Amino acid sequence: MKLGEIVIAGNPNAGKTCVYNRLTGAAQQVSNYPGVTVEFVCGRMRHEGRNFAVVDLPGTYSLTAYSQEELVARNYIVERKPALIVNVVDASNFERNLYLTTQLMEMRIPMIIVLNMVDTAERRGYHVDAEKVSLLLGVPVIPAVACRGKGIPELRDACIDVIEGRLAATPAPVAYGHAVDEEVLNLSEMIAKSQLLQEHYSPGWLAAKLLERDEAALAGAQAVAPDDMDAISASAEEATQRMERHFNADAATILAEHRYGMAAGIVKSCLSYTAEARRDITDIIDKVVCNRVIGPLILVGVVAALFFWVFKISDEWAWIPWFDEYQSPTGMMALLFDFLSDLIAPLQARAPMIHSLLDAGIIGGVGGVMSFVPLIFCMFLFNALLEDTGYIASVAFILDRPLRVFGLQGKSILAFIVAGGLGAGGCAVPGILSTRTMREDKDRLVTMLVTPFMNCGAKMPVYAMLIAAFFPGHRTLVMMILWGLSWVVALFAAWVLRHTVVRGEQTPFVMELPPYHVPVPFSVLRHTWERTWLYMKKAGTIILAINIILWAIMYFPRPPEELPPDEALAHSYAGRAGIALESITHVAGFDWRTNIAIIGGFAAKEVVICALGTAYALEQIDEDSHKPLSQTLASLQDWNPIRAFALMVFVMLYAPCLVTVAVIGRESGSWKWAVFATTYSTLLAFALSVLFYQVGSLLIG
Repeated sequence: MKLGEIVIAGNPNAGKTCVYNRLTGAAQQVSNYPGVTVEFVCGRMRHEGRNFAVVDLPGTYSLTAYSQEELVARNYIVERKPALIVNVVDASNFERNLYLTTQLMEMRIPMIIVLNMVDTAERRGYHVDAEKVSLLLGVPVIPAVACRGKGIPELRDACIDVIEGRLAATPAPVAYGHAVDEEVLNLSEMIAKSQLLQEHYSPGWLAAKLLERDEAALAGAQAVAPDDMDAISASAEEATQRMERHFNADAATILAEHRYGMAAGIVKSCLSYTAEARRDITDIIDKVVCNRVIGPLILVGVVAALFFWVFKISDEWAWIPWFDEYQSPTGMMALLFDFLSDLIAPLQARAPMIHSLLDAGIIGGVGGVMSFVPLIFCMFLFNALLEDTGYIASVAFILDRPLRVFGLQGKSILAFIVAGGLGAGGCAVPGILSTRTMREDKDRLVTMLVTPFMNCGAKMPVYAMLIAAFFPGHRTLVMMILWGLSWVVALFAAWVLRHTVVRGEQTPFVMELPPYHVPVPFSVLRHTWERTWLYMKKAGTIILAINIILWAIMYFPRPPEELPPDEALAHSYAGRAGIALESITHVAGFDWRTNIAIIGGFAAKEVVICALGTAYALEQIDEDSHKPLSQTLASLQDWNPIRAFALMVFVMLYAPCLVTVAVIGRESGSWKWAVFATTYSTLLAFALSVLFYQVGSLLIG
């Protein structure tokens, strides 16, 4: 068995992750917008008993050191020296992708070019001559449509042939023109004489980087061979100055222009336009959906349609045959947990504590979260459809200009969307990780601090339960209000942060609009199932553990015998803590039971539902024990729509979950920002909840 490492590199949206999934059988997320892969991901490609490591690097446009994703990709290749680079090139954007290709060629590591999306290129009237590209660059070139598996068997075979030495794939030397080539060659020869440098770097690549005055490359080389670098650095600086005098431009620009020149030459030789080249369908769609007037209206319509169909299919319409009646998917889940509750009913007399743990702690708590699995599945399904069509990139374009007004930049949109900003159902953790693609630290920090305001999947069960209880006839409208409110609060919070604690200039950002695609059903269903399964696993592990702890502090200490069951909860540790906070939170309409749920929600937002379910299950008398939480709340006199809405606003905005707080601390480089995010968002959430509750109470008398 022979082991070799293959890295997959390429521009964002070129289809890298799709190639990775096809080679390894994995199911990493694939999305039609940049910044999805911000760290490298490792997997295994198995073929005829052989086993190869495959690494998916972040998508980058170049290998300079301007952003973290570029550094991650570059450092990985330079330091790990993989056996093979699979360079995924978008055939429909051939010239743009060649700039990164020239930089990868400088490293002189064996490379295979995957000419992906050749079907899209053909539809747009382009034809790339793969054989000619292979001849010019000296590496194998494989046409492919990775999302449909076309070209993947050929790629797999070629990878193995290169690693096992049966197929040559070392790139041809990059030519920058006579004046630059001479300087690169002289410097390369000096570098090659240093054994330490030669062990770590390709001499030609390091020479080009030193001529560009690349600080990260210079620091790395000095760390490896400090004695040798004194003379080499001096020679590099002299060569750089000669080049700059000759071309009357800075060295980085000179080398970049020559790389672009090389890319343009390849395009001229290898790209042809078919006679029937026609106006691309993407351009036609973009003219409508990216229009500054019509585009936002379409966006609102898309989100409204998403919420409408999610609620109709998952909960409102009873369309599943069940004996002599029909049930909705959510109704089926409720029947399942009713059945489980009935199953353990005999335990109540013989082992009341175990019955309480199972019924109130697990079925009443975790069951409340699991019963929303159909709704979460539908939400993820519609989001996956939008992602695979390419519409999300258009949303980013539409919202780019408004975001700049509030002190954010274009890539902030991507963090918001990943966190649930398009409809709902995302997660703040990958949203915050996606900020690594930003070059300006202050832009990153502000985006990290406001991204958790988006409506992630963990908040959806809370909304769904309260909307079902108090706004059953206006589900889409209330969700639209919550969706709009999350954006408004995030934008104004960003504006305030930009003008107070995080001052600084904004950086420019060029938005990329990838072509539209017809979604592939298998891919959409796989991504939907992967996300839903993660939600179910979280409910069955982390949420279960937290809820058992909450049940224990709600069950103990046991009350005196004469105390009725509905007052026992107030006697518990959790009840006492909730009552202690009631003097503060009552102005927002929260009683002590709600306070217990909110405290639990600091760990994860789903726990709010679990804790409320457990609290009311512990208080319910026998004949009501199987009533769903939404029906229980709707039947209580101290609950009303105003209180429910104030609670939804609080859940939307208050402290991020523990995992998100940890990620903010790690990504910002300081735990003070994690503490700041927790504190300021909780205070803001409480202030707005009080405002909505008090004003709402006044209006309804």
